[in-house]
Amino acid sequence: MLRKVFRFVFKIFLWFIVISVLSVVLFRFVPVPFTPLMVSRALEQRERGEDMTANHNWVPIEEISPELQKAVIASEDGNFLTHHGFDFDAIYKAYKSNKKGKKIKGGSTISQQTAKNVFLWQGRSYLRKGLEAYFTVLIEVLWSKERIMEVYLNSIEMGDGIYGAQAAAKYWYHKDAKKLTRYEAAGIAAILPSPLKYKAVNSSVYINRRKGHIVRHMRYVKLDY
Repeated sequence: MLRKVFRFVFKIFLWFIVISVLSVVLFRFVPVPFTPLMVSRALEQRERGEDMTANHNWVPIEEISPELQKAVIASEDGNFLTHHGFDFDAIYKAYKSNKKGKKIKGGSTISQQTAKNVFLWQGRSYLRKGLEAYFTVLIEVLWSKERIMEVYLNSIEMGDGIYGAQAAAKYWYHKDAKKLTRYEAAGIAAILPSPLKYKAVNSSVYINRRKGHIVRHMRYVKLDY
């Protein structure tokens, strides 16, 4: 009986490995049509009696302004182009600050956020964090940094029902993503920690300060995929 259980669990484990690797390989070449967060948000809208909407228009990275790519690196993951999925210095600093009760951003990299957004559900648990680490390793091995950035900028939430750079550029600035200026790109990057709470235009004092901080740091970001 115990042997049968072991075989069953082992088969499930093997199938998970095969399916997960194949899905990562697939999305190396194919646009991600939707994410678990999009589904979750749509269900939340239905529960509130609202229409289920998700504004999401995939565009290749060539049609996304380099300024936005620099802005999210400056804002979210300064070592994106050099680390291998995990920024252990940032994780340690986040841990130390959280221990002191300070309120700061977490230590998740763009690679980790991409793995979570595309392949996993939202929430906090050791299981999800473990799977996030697993998928982060997979995309770092099987995708290029440019592809990770492309998927990230096409998948993340950038407003209420707004997903991806093209939809965000149209919603916030009424233009295509490839035409975003440095300050406009910083405006979008500035709201990413809480895109349902903050606005990229007509922003609060806090977000305007973040925009200025991001713009200053963008000068030092060199896109070298």
